[in-house]
Amino acid sequence: MKQYLEGLQQVLDAGVDRVGRNGKTRALFGMQMRYNLEDGFPAVTTKKLAFRSVKAELLGFLRGYDHAEQFEKLGTQIWNANADAWGRDGYLGRIYGVQWRKWRTEEGTIDQLAKVIEQIQINPHSRKHIVTAWNPADLDEMALSPCHALFQFFVANGKLSLQMYQPSCDMFLGVPFNIASYALLLHMVAQVTDLTPYEFIHTLGDAHIYHAHFDAVQNQLERSPYPLPRLELNPKIKSIDAFKMQHIQLEDYQHHDAIRAPMIV
Repeated sequence: MKQYLEGLQQVLDAGVDRVGRNGKTRALFGMQMRYNLEDGFPAVTTKKLAFRSVKAELLGFLRGYDHAEQFEKLGTQIWNANADAWGRDGYLGRIYGVQWRKWRTEEGTIDQLAKVIEQIQINPHSRKHIVTAWNPADLDEMALSPCHALFQFFVANGKLSLQMYQPSCDMFLGVPFNIASYALLLHMVAQVTDLTPYEFIHTLGDAHIYHAHFDAVQNQLERSPYPLPRLELNPKIKSIDAFKMQHIQLEDYQHHDAIRAPMIV
């Protein structure tokens, strides 16, 4: 996770202090990190990653969940604060997974992810393997507008890569979670399309550190990383809709202690 730690330092050193809707940040616009999954699974090791929440949230997205209680039943309360802030009794609106699986049209809905997986199998070299959560018509119907907006798959030499564009990047709390989530998604789609997971490319727009997180970031940067863990998926799962929590395991995960910091919504 050297790339991530270097990104933290770069924001601290070269970022600009700004005041946004939810506090003061130091921000840098435009950054890219590349993670070769053949080197191991990109789980941050300089603090503990809540991997159970990572896989629970992703499974919720894959199922098109739109309520905080649904995510909580899978094992994560990560959406509770945003649901409380929105004030609709836990309803989250047309967030990520709803857009991925039920994009509205005049005729009905489009399952973007299912169509992309089908196209990867029948037309692997297409340049249109894209799924977007950024739906301008629905932004007012979301508890939180998409921080990670769009992702694209790329197939070459029997290997599958994924690039994600993230407009808003909470470098300390959010970004390690996002890296792990999309690396996991890449592994899962690779398995159901009989490809080898290769590279996750993370393209960041507004990469920022909240001033309230400065001490936590400095603490993390003083720690030495451990070797990366490995991801184990149940090899019998051949449909993206068939994955369950127990089918996804992180093995040999060494990490430093968790670093507490407030989630800013």
